[in-house]
Amino acid sequence: MIEAALSRSVQRWCEGATGVTGAAKLSGGASQETWRFDITHPDGAIGAILRRSPKGYGAAPTRAAGLAAEAQLMQLAYQAGVPSPRVMHVLTPEDDLGTGFIMQRVEGETIARKILRDEEFAAARPLLARQIGGILAGLHRLPQDRLPELRSRGATQEIAEFERDYRSLNWPKPVFELALRWLRDHDPGPSAETTLVHGDFRNGNLIIGADGVRAVLDWELAHLGDPMEDLGWVCVNSWRFGEIDKPVGGFGTREELFAGYEAAGRKVDPERVKFWEVMGTLRWGIMCGGMMQRFREGPDHSMERAMIGRRASETEIDLLRLLAPRGS
Repeated sequence: MIEAALSRSVQRWCEGATGVTGAAKLSGGASQETWRFDITHPDGAIGAILRRSPKGYGAAPTRAAGLAAEAQLMQLAYQAGVPSPRVMHVLTPEDDLGTGFIMQRVEGETIARKILRDEEFAAARPLLARQIGGILAGLHRLPQDRLPELRSRGATQEIAEFERDYRSLNWPKPVFELALRWLRDHDPGPSAETTLVHGDFRNGNLIIGADGVRAVLDWELAHLGDPMEDLGWVCVNSWRFGEIDKPVGGFGTREELFAGYEAAGRKVDPERVKFWEVMGTLRWGIMCGGMMQRFREGPDHSMERAMIGRRASETEIDLLRLLAPRGS
């Protein structure tokens, strides 16, 4: 059914296209789906990806920018030379596919454990942290007057919001209490500069090839805020997949990340990065707690939710490491 709708759609906007083949669902939650397919064309097949909310689903969650905003951000990034898939088409009512967009498929790997261990990526791994710094610098330079409407969040707002989320779980954790107190005591206040923040820039949301980063994915949590937030989030231990001595995604150092960022003409504030790394670690811990709560109370007792929920204990260890006095 979806293949027929896609075929009708591509013939309207892709000159020369005769239809699609191989439509396969890659992932999908309650309100969003991702599909892989090929556009048949006289010049050769065109690999494509559909991201959509099917008809009948409501607005995106509060923290999500929405699919229309994602498409616009990816178009801006692509035009500015930030590695991003090329958006080929934004869905319209005539497509009869819901809301979303179709982008050109970028080949490569997103599974972190393969990127960190497979020989195919051995030459790229030492380059990735510095390369990511440069990519983030480019992302943070995207002109605000061309951005879609996005929520704006600062450090103080985020502390209050995550504390509310934590309290709602009714799952007391002394280490989370300690982290919240540390964050309040070290709140850096408003950033001197507000930029686009990707919001989920990490290992797993990057397409990597033997030559390095090929595309940045999953712009749904993009917002306006402190650019140091992205640098802190990419250093959270949960995205290192066991390579804990390499803070940037399990493949590099903070120094390499910062060097790449500053070589691209932007300034790093290491203390603010540390604040956002602590915030990001707590954020992931609370998200894990939310998964456990939904596993316990919801009708869908999926093992995936339970497995993610138990990772809250890992973030407690990570927070203790981050908050321990230096030299201890």
